[in-house]
Amino acid sequence: MLRPIVAVLVLGGTAIGVRAQETNDYPTSARAEYVFGCMKANGESRQSIEQCSCSIDVVASIIPYDRYVTAETVLSMSQVRGNLGGQFRSSEQAANALSDLRRAQAEAEVRCF
Repeated sequence: MLRPIVAVLVLGGTAIGVRAQETNDYPTSARAEYVFGCMKANGESRQSIEQCSCSIDVVASIIPYDRYVTAETVLSMSQVRGNLGGQFRSSEQAANALSDLRRAQAEAEVRCF
């Protein structure tokens, strides 16, 4: 009788591990880069570390990492002058990705700052 309970606990633990992994798919380096940039913009204090760490956690809970990378690429490439940068500034897909990121950051601002 004890074996089915153990099996349920093992399988249940696996499902929880998968869900946690899905919600935490941002690599540490991406989180650190976000926090460093956020701190540059908001002051380099202990309070800003906490607020900026909160901010990336909120962003990560709203948009998946691949969408975040797309938006960050759009931000970077839209600063390039000429035709190449123009493609990133005028693309509907790029605008949508950027819009998703800005909405997530606005939510993070409300929750964390």
